[in-house]
Amino acid sequence: MNNILQLPWLELAILIPLAGTLTVMFVRDPETARRRVLIVCGLMFACAVGAWLDFGQLHTFEAHDHWDLVTPWLGEDAVVIDELSAPLMPLAALLYLLTAVATLRTKMGRFPFTWTLFSAAILMATLSCRAPWGVIGLLALQTVPPYFELRERGRSTRVFVLHMGLFLALLAGGWALLQSSEPGSPRSIWAIGMLTAAILIRSGSVPLHCWMTDLFENASFATALLYVTPMAGAYAAVRLLLPVSPEWAMRSIAIISLVTAVYAAGMALVQREARRFFAYLFLSNSSLVLVGLEVATPIGLTGGLCVWLSVGMSLAGFGLTLRSLESRTGRISLDTYHGLASHMPSLAAFFLLTGLASVGFPGTVGFVGVELLVEGAVGVYPLVGMLVVVAAALNGIAVLHAYFRLFTGAEHRASITLQARWPERVAVLTLSALILGGGLFPQPGVHSRYHAATELIARNPHAPAPRVHAGYREPDAPVGQMVPSSASRLAERVVTAPPAPGSPSGR
Repeated sequence: MNNILQLPWLELAILIPLAGTLTVMFVRDPETARRRVLIVCGLMFACAVGAWLDFGQLHTFEAHDHWDLVTPWLGEDAVVIDELSAPLMPLAALLYLLTAVATLRTKMGRFPFTWTLFSAAILMATLSCRAPWGVIGLLALQTVPPYFELRERGRSTRVFVLHMGLFLALLAGGWALLQSSEPGSPRSIWAIGMLTAAILIRSGSVPLHCWMTDLFENASFATALLYVTPMAGAYAAVRLLLPVSPEWAMRSIAIISLVTAVYAAGMALVQREARRFFAYLFLSNSSLVLVGLEVATPIGLTGGLCVWLSVGMSLAGFGLTLRSLESRTGRISLDTYHGLASHMPSLAAFFLLTGLASVGFPGTVGFVGVELLVEGAVGVYPLVGMLVVVAAALNGIAVLHAYFRLFTGAEHRASITLQARWPERVAVLTLSALILGGGLFPQPGVHSRYHAATELIARNPHAPAPRVHAGYREPDAPVGQMVPSSASRLAERVVTAPPAPGSPSGR
């Protein structure tokens, strides 16, 4: 068969952090635990990259692991890689690795090494699973590390438990109700509604978004960052809801996500505490991903998938920068000017780079994704495209406001050096190279996202037919039907051009 990976990359990426959890669980020395976590996360990242490259050589939409040990018990969709998850797994593994790398000695005593490796194993298993009940069970396991950390820190778990309990109850109940319907009968409105509500809760959509700000305030920054940045709600939407949802469900998610994006962007502008600012900034940008996912046209869905990668990459770096600042100054207030630029110029530049990349600044990894998202949204709902631009503009203003508050406006005096240490510089340079490289050479990534988008739409019988309007057309529509705008021509050239020879996305 030509859809089998050459090596068991997927199962190794799951088993290595799971075994690493046992090696770290009883270690008392934080330095020893950190070294082991670094080794385990490095091996996990290598396996995830190996799976991505191996999959790229097969020129197929999906492939199974070389071992495939769990298939006889859990089904052929239990451990599988496809064009959707192929780049998500290395990105998630890289986030865990860089978080461990950028953890300084001042944070080691509070860093949850054991729970971090456990959550890494669960996340790798989630991203390599397409079986609906498997995805639901793994999403339930993902809630365990934040819950126990909140308990260990003596913080209230009520908000987190209520929201995640409701999310899991609606998700499991909706899928069970959907499965109980007879084949060929219309989809149950109650089942689709429950799945839609569950996705919106897990994604932090208004008005059930307070669990996210509560998590950032009460858990460690690393745990909150690793729990939200992989955007498990968007993954559940693609795996569970998108293949079965009618147009009304996709439209409702798009509208609620758009309201959330604009609302959270406005809230980010007025926050006085850095963690809450980051929570709202992330909430706004991640909601734009759901807008793209539910537009359900090739261009719009391609934009949503591209924004998924760019937001995960840029805001992970943005969060790591805030975490580095906290390790030196404690919780950061945005009420006053701190003037930290002269003490940490590299972190100041990286803060600005990652913040602007998250809103699609030209030359960064987010630019083409946001352009495709706006173009696809305008093609279906013109007002949606305008509001996406408004949300991105508000987020850009919020990023600049936070930058000026943290790094300018005053002369900061310190008795010790505050410059970035070499582990932080490694994380900064790595993410900077990815952000700028993805912005200057977007073609391979966008080409892969376009193929994933077209396949996902083809598997949804309820997807709306392609629409044409002035200044926009789908890549397969006759050219004579419209006069493309300059933005359309840019998007089409990136999407339809063949990938670079030898790239993992080549087909």
